[in-house]
Amino acid sequence: MKTRVILVGIGGATCSGKTTLAKHLRRILPNSVIVHQDDFAPVKRTGKIPPEHISHDHLNEQKDVPIDGAVFQRWEAYFEQVHRQRIEMGEEVKWVLVDGFLLYWHPEVVDKLDVRIFLRVPHDVLKQRRHERHGYHTAEGSLWRDPPNYWEQIVWPAYVEAHQGILENGDVEHGKPNGKVPGLVLLEGLELSMTDMVDRVCGVLEEVSSGDTHRESA
Repeated sequence: MKTRVILVGIGGATCSGKTTLAKHLRRILPNSVIVHQDDFAPVKRTGKIPPEHISHDHLNEQKDVPIDGAVFQRWEAYFEQVHRQRIEMGEEVKWVLVDGFLLYWHPEVVDKLDVRIFLRVPHDVLKQRRHERHGYHTAEGSLWRDPPNYWEQIVWPAYVEAHQGILENGDVEHGKPNGKVPGLVLLEGLELSMTDMVDRVCGVLEEVSSGDTHRESA
């Protein structure tokens, strides 16, 4: 039985909805897993993942954003059928949903992703959402709370620096993808409902699942 891994990047600013989108996709896609970039921050100097490492995402504040049941059921049935067909052909598909703030910063990371999704939400909305959060559980086991002016001086400038190179005129609020991240699918978070975003991404994954864009492992 061959195993084929399809890496789906889901990037965007903090509080843009990328983790929520990833979790809906995980429920829809059989044999899928989420890799949260936040689980590996700060980066360890050894470059190795310690054997005791586990995700801490479940400790963070979880906001329920439901999607339309009919859309969920339609795509769940479709991908379950694809999964069965692939198994009959001697191939197991593994979906890896990579959820992260800095997915499109390093060319080597971008190159490894088979699908590249980017959620964009305006500055003021992101700021409000961030300030409403009670903190973040870190990979080191502590609870992080933003100090005064952390959004203005650290979070937003870092987001702009990481993304201005992939959007026209460096405009992270309004610029279109400039092609530096091939095939980047831009989702406007205030124009689309979560149902719309799930539906659109599943449409992209439908094309991928029927083609040859994937990585093979032993």
